[in-house]
Amino acid sequence: MNKALAAVAIAFLGSSAEAKEFRSSDIYPLGSPTVQAVAYMDKLVRERTGSRHSIGTLGQEDTDTENLTVGEVRNGTLDMARINLAVFNTSVPSTVIPSLPYLFKSTTHMRRVLDGPIGDRILADLEDQGLVGLCFYDAGARSFYSTKKPIRSAADMKGMKVRVQQGDIAAIMIRTLGGTPMPMSYKKGYEALQVGLVDAAVNSMQLYSTSHHFKVAKYYSLTEHSMAPGVLVFSRLIWDTLSKEDQTTIRTAAKESVPYMRKLWDASEIPTRTLVEAGGAQIIGDVDRQSFADALVPLYSVLVADRRLLGMIAAVEASD
Repeated sequence: MNKALAAVAIAFLGSSAEAKEFRSSDIYPLGSPTVQAVAYMDKLVRERTGSRHSIGTLGQEDTDTENLTVGEVRNGTLDMARINLAVFNTSVPSTVIPSLPYLFKSTTHMRRVLDGPIGDRILADLEDQGLVGLCFYDAGARSFYSTKKPIRSAADMKGMKVRVQQGDIAAIMIRTLGGTPMPMSYKKGYEALQVGLVDAAVNSMQLYSTSHHFKVAKYYSLTEHSMAPGVLVFSRLIWDTLSKEDQTTIRTAAKESVPYMRKLWDASEIPTRTLVEAGGAQIIGDVDRQSFADALVPLYSVLVADRRLLGMIAAVEASD
């Protein structure tokens, strides 16, 4: 880290022994599992520091784009944030790995990989971006949903305009499937679907629900082609002003918030499906996933060229 910046940060923040409320951000609603997991982390930090440190401004449906939020964490305006891993796909090559289509065999497989050495390496790679990677939070299995017709095979994607996250490798996937990617922020997705600016979007069923996209895009097709997680990051600028003890407390609390978050996420699956179906959504289960895999899995060699990353992919494929 730049020594001058570190000196300014230390002077501004004072001693690490001073009480501090760390400000956290998330684009998702207050009741979302990721936001509740950070609230649980706050509880642990308070208990273990005698309330000297805490975590505040939880969730609040941050209206900034996640790219802007990352910049705020880097410069210390925000202390920490939960960010979709896709935001880092272009700047941190290893983050592409968990985003690859059909790489993980199941949710259990995905969690085991991210909890192990491969996950640790990806978190460590974020340090070059001025961030401390604390842990991964599930974001669910991603599927396509549309306003005009059910999507049952890869051929159905041809000609569709699809909302994708800015910086996401999903844009390449959409082009491969014959569609047109429309990069835009999470908060603009609803209106874009409503007015016909886009024909389809991609997300987990939980976020299809909390974003209310099921009200304007009635066909949710269980392609489940990606399980890319979110990542909880802390500002390196702020981190370096903390004592080793406080750093350990925060890192440990983050790790312990992961099973808490997963429990909430898993418990939400059935009620979420019930809610969107009651709202008029059709869940399309007879999806030809093989047609999607046949089109998308060959992209591995296009998206990843580095030998180290290819070795990581091979390790994931060989694991169970």
